[in-house]
Parts: sequence; C-alpha cells; structure tokens
Amino acid sequence: MGREIARVVFDEHTIARRVAELGSEIAGHYDGEDLLVIGVLKGSFIFVADLVRTISMPHKVDFLVAASYGTAKVSSGTVRLLYDPETQLGGKHILLVEDIVDSGNTLNHVFGLMRRRHPKSLEACTLLHKRKAPDLEVEPRFIGFDAPHAFLVGYGLDHAEDFRHLPYIATIEE
Repeated sequence: MGREIARVVFDEHTIARRVAELGSEIAGHYDGEDLLVIGVLKGSFIFVADLVRTISMPHKVDFLVAASYGTAKVSSGTVRLLYDPETQLGGKHILLVEDIVDSGNTLNHVFGLMRRRHPKSLEACTLLHKRKAPDLEVEPRFIGFDAPHAFLVGYGLDHAEDFRHLPYIATIEE
C-alpha cells in the first residue's frame, strides 16, 4: 500500500465499551418509540452493525450512501447521494449514524434531505467528532469520541478504500 499505521488513536476495547454506552443512551432516549436507524455508508457500516446490537429496544435499520472524499484526505465540499433509503421516513424518529464529523458537509446535506421527509424527530449519532466544522448546522446528540484533527482510518474509516478492516482507529503516515 505504501502507507503505514502511525499510531492507534482508539483501540478495539475502548471502541467496544463506548459503542455499548451509546447503545444504552440511545435506548434510554427513544424507549417505547418507533426508531429508524439510518447509517451513512460506507464509513459507518462497522459502527452501525455494532451499535444496533447494543440498542436494547426494537428498531429498524436502513442505509444511505453519501460521498464527499473520493481518494483524497480532504472533503471535496460536494456531497453526492449515491443511495437513498427506501424506508418511509415520515412520522418516524430518525437517528442518522455517521462515522465521523469532520467538515460537517455530509451531515448538513443529509440532515436537510431527511428534514424534507417530515420525520417525527431527527437526531444524529457519530462515532468521532473533530469539532472543527465552522458551518455545522446540527450538533450530533450522541457522540462517541472527540477526535484529533488528523486523518483517521480503521473501524470502517478508509483512505482510498484501504484500512476499513482494522479493528481500531489509527492515523497513517505516507
């Protein structure tokens, strides 16, 4: 690949513990409600799979595919929706699950799209939040970790489709 792991930022056990805590927080917040979890692919797929197994109440899961990075390490600023959920969103509690909030462009774009479908409520959950998006319109209600301002890979996050398989989150060096 020509790139190596520079350092592990969040190890496998730390991630698992925090994902379980998030699942409990989410279940407590939505207890007894009709919840639809929508994962933003591709980066969130591992997080969503682990998270939904820790939400101890009935809920449904769907996905959408949004792209803004391509093979770069910086967002292009343009969000393309490549797959749109087929599930009816009107009148439901929607929890949008992201892998990382970096520029905020994807979250802003997808939130706007979801709002136009008239959900009963709309919240976001992100595994990682860099807290550097000056134009972030909606702060995620559920946050796994504050993340360093570095390019991160692993646990679903990639660089040019590499590193998604890692069970931890790390930085890479060129």
